[in-house]
Amino acid sequence: METEQERQIRRRKRIEEMRRKKRRAEWLGRWGLMAGVSAMVVAGGIFGIAKMALDSGEENPAPEMITLRDISAEADSGQQSSAERLNGGGDDTVSGGENQGDISGEESRTEETLRGKSRNRGTSGSSLPEGEQTALATGGAAVGPEGMSAQEAAIPLSAPMVEGQILKAEGSIGTVGFDESIISQYGVLINVEDGAILAEREAFQRMNPASMTKILTVLVAAEHLTEKDLDRTVPITIDITDYCFVNQCSITGYERDEEVPVRDLFYGTILPSGADSALALAVYVAGSHEAFVDMMNEKLVQLGIGETTHFTNCVGLYDEAHYSTAYDMAVILKAAADNAFCREILSAHTYQTALTKEHPEGLVISNWFLRRIEDRDTHGEVLCAKTGFVDQSGSCAASLSRGNDGKEYLCVTAGANGTWRCIADQVELYQKFLPGGDTEE
Repeated sequence: METEQERQIRRRKRIEEMRRKKRRAEWLGRWGLMAGVSAMVVAGGIFGIAKMALDSGEENPAPEMITLRDISAEADSGQQSSAERLNGGGDDTVSGGENQGDISGEESRTEETLRGKSRNRGTSGSSLPEGEQTALATGGAAVGPEGMSAQEAAIPLSAPMVEGQILKAEGSIGTVGFDESIISQYGVLINVEDGAILAEREAFQRMNPASMTKILTVLVAAEHLTEKDLDRTVPITIDITDYCFVNQCSITGYERDEEVPVRDLFYGTILPSGADSALALAVYVAGSHEAFVDMMNEKLVQLGIGETTHFTNCVGLYDEAHYSTAYDMAVILKAAADNAFCREILSAHTYQTALTKEHPEGLVISNWFLRRIEDRDTHGEVLCAKTGFVDQSGSCAASLSRGNDGKEYLCVTAGANGTWRCIADQVELYQKFLPGGDTEE
């Protein structure tokens, strides 16, 4: 029988191998555009040299005995130094990961005062390494969760959208470009009611959507689960925690082997942009991360944007084959907002997770975009939002607002140079194009 020491050593080796694969993938991404047979030969030689350099530059072997506490401490220092980083404003990411940025001490203290209150329900890279997929004991909805009939398993939380619900917006003579005061490199503002594009900048150009990807993650999951699934629990496996650690992902804050209700995984995926929640949700629904991503891409085809958007993971890690456009992200957000359950998730400002052995008081998580923009004058109210950040996308966000005129508007921006700048860009767009003043009774 394997001892604890042997298990920890094996885990450390697995983490180091995942890191090597990540470094090699990043290196290939920088050099993968070489064309022609001769260029491929040269690239092969360079790869061989780079591989030797990478392998020779690996970290020093860890001590023989590695405890879970040591690994957790290392992960915390590398991606989230405190509870403030768990719910930082937006998905501020480093090197293609998706860590969230710091929030102020005042916001952190505010978060602490929320503990113990009842839940606020709707108030205002790649796939897992080969061989590391874990089949959850609870099973996925695709095969029918234990204790449920096939008929029950086939009834989704909210009925899948029909063709008429798919957003089809177009520019017109009235469409204008963004002012120079808008920093974001990509963006679009759409009047949902008439499908008019009010303003845009490179709205149909390919860009990386970062953690805005998770909007589609919760939509696909919601369309394949039932109300009974929400109270079932899912373990946060070692494969999930290792994936988040190696890729420096933002996390909800769950511990390894913690049993988490499926309902909480939805909130954890959106509010703190938790990759741990997203991965656990994906595996529960489809049996593996890879299979779930296939379902996501099938949904993109159904939405009519399969030729301009393609995802390789459910969390938003950078990959050259993981891309979208500002317009396509607006289509995805509209589809999610039309799903009653997803709208509830995307509109929640705060949420308290269930009490578990590892977190006896639960976790209080926040959608900091909604909490930071709620006091700004947007000529209406921002109802739903999801942020994102990777180096290749800058700070980005997708939001749905109801204007003072009672109409709904979609705003997507990407390529801002910071979380607050991203918020400022969206506020300015709403102020300029939405009717001002109060709605008359």
